[in-house]
Amino acid sequence: MIAAFCPWMVFLIFLCAFLHRLDSVHGGDSVRGGNTSFASSFTRIPRDLYHSSGSLLKEINALVDRHPEKLAMEFIRASNKGYGADVPVVTYNHAKQKEKNDSRYRILLSFGQHGRELITTEVALHLLSILSEEHSPHGIAGFDPTSLEKNLENLVIKVVPMENLKGRELVEAGEFCERRNAGRGVDLNRNWSVDWGKKEKDYDPYEENPGAAPFSEPEVQIMRMLSKSFNPHIWVNVHSGMEALFMPYDHKNATPDGFTSQLMKSMLKGLNHHHFQDRCLVGSGGGSVGYLAHGTTTDYMYEIAKVPFSFTFEIYGDPSASSKDCFKMFNPVDAATFQRVIKEWCGAFLSIFKAGPELLKSANMTQGRWISIGAESLEGLLDGNSREKGRKMDGLEFGMSEMRTYFRLFMLSCGLLMFMFCSRISKAKFRQGCQYML
Repeated sequence: MIAAFCPWMVFLIFLCAFLHRLDSVHGGDSVRGGNTSFASSFTRIPRDLYHSSGSLLKEINALVDRHPEKLAMEFIRASNKGYGADVPVVTYNHAKQKEKNDSRYRILLSFGQHGRELITTEVALHLLSILSEEHSPHGIAGFDPTSLEKNLENLVIKVVPMENLKGRELVEAGEFCERRNAGRGVDLNRNWSVDWGKKEKDYDPYEENPGAAPFSEPEVQIMRMLSKSFNPHIWVNVHSGMEALFMPYDHKNATPDGFTSQLMKSMLKGLNHHHFQDRCLVGSGGGSVGYLAHGTTTDYMYEIAKVPFSFTFEIYGDPSASSKDCFKMFNPVDAATFQRVIKEWCGAFLSIFKAGPELLKSANMTQGRWISIGAESLEGLLDGNSREKGRKMDGLEFGMSEMRTYFRLFMLSCGLLMFMFCSRISKAKFRQGCQYML
């Protein structure tokens, strides 16, 4: 009996060893920690689609060298307790000479804050190539070079194409699920001061490490300094993992009060309708994504830096991907989807360059009085054709909207008064008729 049982025991031992080996190859029970980095993703980086961090920055630098009249690039360095980081910053400035009273609108965009989100940096590269006019916007959301040139005249745009450079290098080395920086394993989108360090019940200490203190990380220190010196009107933090257009707040299930908040919400709805056929989530990050996030960049930009329009964009996500297949979850892996994502989101940014300043002007003109703006009303602003299709949401349009509202109220009041007058006449005649009957 023992002799018959032994072969089965040997078979089971080998089977268990094989399954254990298979599990370790596919990342084990956790893709976040330990030494599972080599195989923490089923999908490797498609090198025919994606640049390495070095080649992407080299290409951006060459782009800047070819267009010094419009583009400038610098690396800003900071260090803290033995860990240093460099953050590349590209400035688009249509008129390189700064006027004494520069009234142009300032836009700050950050890509690649999480290392694993490679698609965001590819969008940054393509957007810069459009700004330099090496790529035409023709075919992107109806934009043409003439209308784009006109829109950009009144803008200064700073693009951070790869905020988390060292974290990105970890991903390229095989840590496909890594989102944190390489210095102390801190999530750069949890290291800001608004509601910093608060931990929800589903808090993940690996994924959401907020650091030892607010602004402990050099990358965050650089971005805070940039927000103070540049003082942007519009901020966008670009991520991947899903398709969404978020506004504050991330740390609570609410959006800000006031007219500017309503403008932000309306612009996001317009972008969603115009570029994404209403498939993106729209609203506050804390109210839409399914969890609260504390110490985020966008909440700081809105609450502390007082950036009027502060957004977080999630530009791609594959919900069918395994949670262990990080590259596929956060980045498109086929050429057609890759090109679609880049085209759609570059179109969305071009729309922001047009609609954002117009809506900010409207906010100033109306002095905080809210007038509802729907997706249809924003079509004119979001359409970049040189024929200027649709209605322009300028001061005249807002004034006409108020006049129409007051006229409707006046007509309604007149109707009510006429109804009351006729009712009194009818009652008087009825009473007189009753007297004659008696």
